[in-house]
Amino acid sequence: MQIDFHHGVTYVCARLAGFEHPAASVIAYAAQYVDDAINAGTIRFDNGAMFDRISSAHKMLDYRNFQELANYQVWIPFHFLPGNGGLPAGQDPGGTFIDKLICCPNSYVAQEMVRECILRQDAAYGLYRLGITMHVYADTWAHQGFAGVNHRVNEARSLVDGDGLPDRALVNRLKGFFIGEALPLGHGAVLSNPDKPFLRWGYTNGRGEKISRDNPKDFLEAADCLCRVMRRYRSGDPDATVPGLPEPDKALIATLFQTITDNSGTMRHQQWVAAIAAGKFSFGPAGITYIAKGKGSWKHEALGTRDEVERNEIYHYDPSFLTSHWKLFHDALQAHHFYITHELLPRYGICVA
Repeated sequence: MQIDFHHGVTYVCARLAGFEHPAASVIAYAAQYVDDAINAGTIRFDNGAMFDRISSAHKMLDYRNFQELANYQVWIPFHFLPGNGGLPAGQDPGGTFIDKLICCPNSYVAQEMVRECILRQDAAYGLYRLGITMHVYADTWAHQGFAGVNHRVNEARSLVDGDGLPDRALVNRLKGFFIGEALPLGHGAVLSNPDKPFLRWGYTNGRGEKISRDNPKDFLEAADCLCRVMRRYRSGDPDATVPGLPEPDKALIATLFQTITDNSGTMRHQQWVAAIAAGKFSFGPAGITYIAKGKGSWKHEALGTRDEVERNEIYHYDPSFLTSHWKLFHDALQAHHFYITHELLPRYGICVA
């Protein structure tokens, strides 16, 4: 999924789940920042203090940048959560280890991830972790059928559009992308098709299976489940019986998924921001913005830097850094990564770097 869903739709779902504007803005920003937190390493301050962080994305979510993308510490915990064949812990899907790594929508793994997030909400970084969790959870719908490793299971051929006809536009775009055996990483072989809410399309995977995808249907289901999760988060009970999206809002979201058809995620995002500002949803008008880097970004507020590209510099330390959005997001990022790789996946017999 792209910024239109991870920021715009996540904000809408948070508001419809009962969060007020300030909290919903934090959740939505954190959800999108997973795709923009590209730097790792130590931040050094002029008083001798230091802060260490990890990254959750790469310099470009661009499937031509294969060497950097082949980083399982980023792809598996943040973008392609293993689905264990849709089975609960203690059961194994048929086949080999790769069958455990393939992403499945709303899998038992994903539901356990959500549960942990709800139970740990008292942490200072609780809302930020909810945003991160919502990113990963939503991606289980968009990235279903693919694995965050370089494997032939991710291969795709015989690409078709929603009418079952050859998708020649995508085939032509792919001609410039074939670099060795790199395309079987993630959903690189179909580029951003899984991330566009309006597409209906299909392909034949690396096992010769014909796959049909209905993104509007999948994205609407994802949005409804996000709303339910955030209602449970607000209640503090991961097992609470809660409704999903209110019907009028759900119908509007479904319409927007199908009628906002720009190929650019940024352009689609602008239309979601406009719909929110115009008061199209039942929570009324609201102004939301997202700035990944530079003036006005979380990073700028925390470190005082407007640089788009990091340099080896010493930052001025202010005590407010400890409670800044940027610092709390990175605390949540590390908590999420540790839980997924060291606690959750091992319960499913999955060991990843």
